This record gives sequence, C-alpha cells and structure tokens, in this order.
Amino acid sequence: MLVVGPSWVGDMVMIEPLLAVLKARRPAPAIDVLAPAWSRPLLERMTQVRRAIDLPIGHGALALGERWRIGRRLRGQYRQAIVLPGSWKSALIPFFARIPTRTGFVRELRHGVLNDTRRLDTRALPMTVQRFAALGLDPGAPLPPALRPRLQCDPAAVAGTLSALGLDGAARRVLVLCVGAEYGPAKRWPARHFAAVARHYRAQGWQVWLLGSARDAPVTAVVNAAADDGCVDLAGRTNLGQACDLIASADLVVSNDSGLMHVAAALCRPLVAVYGSSDPGFTPPLSDRARVLSLKLPCSPCFKRECPLGHLRCLNDLAPTQVLAAAAQLLA
Repeated sequence: MLVVGPSWVGDMVMIEPLLAVLKARRPAPAIDVLAPAWSRPLLERMTQVRRAIDLPIGHGALALGERWRIGRRLRGQYRQAIVLPGSWKSALIPFFARIPTRTGFVRELRHGVLNDTRRLDTRALPMTVQRFAALGLDPGAPLPPALRPRLQCDPAAVAGTLSALGLDGAARRVLVLCVGAEYGPAKRWPARHFAAVARHYRAQGWQVWLLGSARDAPVTAVVNAAADDGCVDLAGRTNLGQACDLIASADLVVSNDSGLMHVAAALCRPLVAVYGSSDPGFTPPLSDRARVLSLKLPCSPCFKRECPLGHLRCLNDLAPTQVLAAAAQLLA
C-alpha cells in the first residue's frame, strides 16, 4: 500500500494510527509513505513503515511532469493508495502510477483521479487523526476506541544526539520548551511566560533546553536572556530527528500548539500544551500524559495567524502559574 502523506509536522505524526489500522488487516500489507523529505525522521520512528519515498516537489507546486515521472516509477508496486491531503494535485501520482484502488475524501473535484471516494462528515470525524484513520477502514466502519499516535526512538540514536550536542540528559532533570509555532504569532505563548517557567525549574536544579527552528532563534534568544542566560538554546541547531531524540530525553515538555507538541505527545512525555488561536478539540495532543491549557475566550478559537483584535489575550492572559500548576499535577 502507498500512503500519500501530509505537509505539516503535526499532521504527519497523526498518520501513525492510520498505519496501525492498515497493519491490522489480514494479510498485513507492506506500507510505503510518499511525503516531503523533511518527514523522513518521523517516518523512521513509525514501526509500520517499510519505506519512505521522498516527494521532491515544493508545497503548493503543481509540477505536473515531475508527478507523472514519479507515478510512472511506482507502477505495478501497489494495490491501494490512500491520499491524505485534500488537494487535487496530491492525488495525481497514484493516478499516474495506475494503482487499482485510490482512496481519499471528495475535495477539489477529485472524481476520476480517485476511484474510492469518501464523504467527510466533519461532525462525526472532528479530529484530524480520526479522518486519517477512517480512510483505512471500510466506509461506515467504526473507528478503534483510542487513536494515540506513537513514535519510537532508538536509545542509541538518542545517546548519539546528546553526545553530538554536548548534552547530558542523565545528569539532571530536563525541561524542554518548544517556543515556536510555524503557523503564526497567534499560536505562540509570550517569551516572558516561557522564561518564567524556565526560571522556576532552573531554581529547582533542572536543565532547560529551548527547541525551535532557525526562524525561532530570535524568540529563543529573548527567552534565554529573560531566564538569566541559563538555558541551552538549541534553535536552528537540530534537525527534526535530533529534536525527536531530545524530546524523548525530557522529563517535562511545555509547548505551543505546534508540530513538536504532537511529537512530544507521541513520545509519551509529560506535556503541557498551550493553546491560543487554535482549537484543542480539532488537533489535541493525543496522550494520557498531556494537559491542555486554553482560556476559551469568546473570541477564540479564531484560527488566525495574528490576533485580529490586536490584544492576544488568549495567550497573554494565560499565566505561567497555570502552566506550573498543570505541570505539577503531571509530575506528581
């Protein structure tokens, strides 16, 4: 089987329960995943994946000729494809590969390129993970009772990452702060609040690691400065696989609603997730060891990249003491 994967870190984590549903078939299929190259570290941590196939096409690009060439290379290898993205172009490679059964939700006039189309009932399937898993079942079949994405980190790889970055996860307890959110500022808890949490745990002897991409470096620098330069600022210094390894070493993670939040949940780390403009009912951290904090203001969730009212109260008014209290419950 071929699964055409999504284009966001959090959504990519959400495909793991679908893979588990597919593997439960008898006979169990071999599963390959076609996805952007950046997702390979996540797919390598999903035990159901036989092979990750890099999709060398930028997000949003049509690249019709390249899609045809990839489809031609894949001919004769699969009996079914499941297309998770909702765009028309995302269904082209399975069509060009002449895969007999091509499954996906009806969107963007995909009749023809898909021949096993499903109607999406957003009320019955409010969560992304449910929508993905439903495509691995017969139409109308009940979902498994619990959909919990899981990632597996190799202890040797974790040790190698710690050594390469000069870190010691065993010397003292580790707090990981994921301060970024690719979507926009309306999903980012203020740097001063992250710094307050960092100071609290540093005073108890913890290490504090700041994770993020190179674009998050200005924010992590502010957090570190406000925390008396006592954190290890790793923004832009890790790839996605190394970030997974570092999160796997954490005793506690505090994160915005971001891809790394979903990684932490899938690694079963104690996690406090802070929500602003987004809806925790749609893409929550799926773990019994996670606590979600949201003020549920009348203006939220607005799903905007920036606060349309200019005050960002949904995050500014969510105090560090609330995060510390949720963390204390988890650690207890």
